[in-house]
Amino acid sequence: MAPVVRALRGRPGDFNVRTCSSGQHREMLEQAMGFFDLEADFCFDVMTPEQSLADETGKILKGMEQVFSKWRPDVVLVQGDTTTVMAAALAAFYHGIEVGHVEAGLRTGNRRSPWPEEMNRQLASRLATIHFAPTEAARENLLREAVDPETVHVTGNTVIDALFEAVRIIDGDSGLQRRLEGKFDFLDPAMKLVLVTGHRRESFGEGLRNICHAIEYIAHRGDVQLVYPVHMNPNVRGPVGKMLGHCRNVFLIEPQDYPSFVHLMKRSHLVLTDSGGVQEEAPSLGKPVVVTRDITERPEAVAAGTVVVAGTDYGNICRHVSRLLDDPAAYQAMARAINPYGDGMASQRIAGILAGKGIEP
Repeated sequence: MAPVVRALRGRPGDFNVRTCSSGQHREMLEQAMGFFDLEADFCFDVMTPEQSLADETGKILKGMEQVFSKWRPDVVLVQGDTTTVMAAALAAFYHGIEVGHVEAGLRTGNRRSPWPEEMNRQLASRLATIHFAPTEAARENLLREAVDPETVHVTGNTVIDALFEAVRIIDGDSGLQRRLEGKFDFLDPAMKLVLVTGHRRESFGEGLRNICHAIEYIAHRGDVQLVYPVHMNPNVRGPVGKMLGHCRNVFLIEPQDYPSFVHLMKRSHLVLTDSGGVQEEAPSLGKPVVVTRDITERPEAVAAGTVVVAGTDYGNICRHVSRLLDDPAAYQAMARAINPYGDGMASQRIAGILAGKGIEP
């Protein structure tokens, strides 16, 4: 959302913009906002250990109600598929406020995968009055659900805008480059780097154990290092630490701030992930992606050849990663494929669409 905020604030005659943080994953959020020189105007803290999704949703609804008692906007913009997105959209609906959904129309068609994100975004679509779809396929998903076509706009995805801006900032700051290189000086430039992320709830248990077994197998090669920024959720940290904590060539590190993660993506040979956003970001940097989920809401990436879906099957993961490490032609075919998720101008398009609707400051 950072580039959207910037694009809207770049048109002060059209918009009066304020930002709200629910506090979901506060540490990671604050790092990202700091990098883009943003500060939340409203902030509340919803996260407590081991809380249920119902507790989290209720806190967000209550927090948004408090925000709307202090400042009532004409439109609330939400992005993606988190519990914050769903609950904030519902709170805006309760208050008769229009909802604009950024990254609208992504679907797996499976209500349980990813869970609860698939239903979060479907509910957000029912609540939204303006839909900013990243691709034509996402637009078609919305039209099949009887969303008014006049309310759907294909813009590209703002995550690509944010990535391109981050790369510009890093490339233009030699001091930052040195700090990032120093932060990861334990990496051997002669070895291929595999960047790993994993946090999806539907993979907890056997799925995550299978992924860890595959990582252990890959790490036994003599030509690779694997870096895994481990999510803060104890359902991830526990099994990952137990299974991979003493594994040669596997580096388990803390969740990274945005510039550090971009640096790792740029430096990587390939990415092994269950993240949605990374399926768009890494190919923009020419990095093949192996997806450790059984289904993806980004089928355009599969069709374009920038990602391959391995699921949480041990053999599939090992086979796909090994092929990309051993077969230069297969690697180049994925690395050179065209990313279907945008040109870095999605935020400007969103600002123009909102301004054209005559929304008053």
